[in-house]
Amino acid sequence: MTTIAFDEQREQRVAGIIEGLKHKPGALLPILHGIQDSEGYVPESSVVMIAAELNLSRAEVHGVISFYHHFRTTPPGRHIVQICAAEACQARGARQLEAYAQERLGVEYHQTTADREITLEKVFCLGNCACGPSVRVDDEIVARVSNERFDQLVNELTTQSLEVK
Repeated sequence: MTTIAFDEQREQRVAGIIEGLKHKPGALLPILHGIQDSEGYVPESSVVMIAAELNLSRAEVHGVISFYHHFRTTPPGRHIVQICAAEACQARGARQLEAYAQERLGVEYHQTTADREITLEKVFCLGNCACGPSVRVDDEIVARVSNERFDQLVNELTTQSLEVK
């Protein structure tokens, strides 16, 4: 029963976002951003709604979602950890940090840990080039992240999650 009520509420929010943005030129991207900002991802059910309102095929909507790495089609973990993969951060060790983070968390990019706590994502520039490698944890940018600092960040996240539960 609760799932049905939640799904209906989500569909109403999504319908409101689509209605509010569908008249803009190039409305698809603003709508996708609005839905992901609201829901944390772009649910499959919203693809059908978007396609109908914008007179697009579902394949066209899926094509845009899959083209841009920013969009998620599954709910993210409680925390989003993004590692900068731009050239400046790569020059300062981001590739090694990427490999370490994936091994430490047991996930690849755009996947979520089994406990649903952390989603790992790759981004291309956090605007912190002189202090790489940089990581964004939720909305906080952290500079000069070593493997040890990454462990500290993950431990802080999991400790916070245990305190909340």
